[in-house]
Amino acid sequence: MATKTGSAGPSTGSTKERLSREAVARAAMELADTEGIEALTVRRLATTLGVTPMALYWHFKDKDALLDGVVEALMADVRAPAHDGSAPWDERLRAELAALLEGLAAHPAVASLVKTRMLISDPGRDVAERVLALLREGGFSAERTSQLATYALLTMTSIVADMPGLSIGASEEEREQQVRRKWAALQALSPKRYPHIIESAATLTDCVASDQWLDFGLDTIMAGFRGQAPSA
Repeated sequence: MATKTGSAGPSTGSTKERLSREAVARAAMELADTEGIEALTVRRLATTLGVTPMALYWHFKDKDALLDGVVEALMADVRAPAHDGSAPWDERLRAELAALLEGLAAHPAVASLVKTRMLISDPGRDVAERVLALLREGGFSAERTSQLATYALLTMTSIVADMPGLSIGASEEEREQQVRRKWAALQALSPKRYPHIIESAATLTDCVASDQWLDFGLDTIMAGFRGQAPSA
């Protein structure tokens, strides 16, 4: 992390050199992971890094550009899985989507940003290109391929960002209190009118087995792909 050494103007090149664009983006992602996306501002991030806001503007002209950088950093961590090129297209596609889902799950506070920013950086475009290529290999038309890839991205970002019981920036005690309040509200409903909501209240308000939640979501997406594939 860079420390504040004075004015962030051109005369303080040492600060600018130490505080790389990637370092700023990753610090922003860490801040969002810890305190929530609402807490992420240029001024708040500058305070965390021990520099003036102007030092960050060397790399990102505004908050929107900073969020672009955060998504780029997240997507850079999504590595192409190693797999046998002779494996069926759907197996390779699942591996690609699993890698993407793992990357999103590591940063749930910013996962929703990926929906509209994935294609603005090379790392995001690389992931999209691999997914699109595999769908085309599965026999889908170019138009249907783009639709299915979009459905998958929207679904996976929602699976992560909207996971039941997720509470960014809250302590475990605060999170449990929020879950209990939501559970109690559902339990108070009329059992005659809403028997199935009451029956499912625990799962609707908290996701205990998060890995299972993610895997089942991905399997559901893949089932849809396989069922729609021309080869099916």
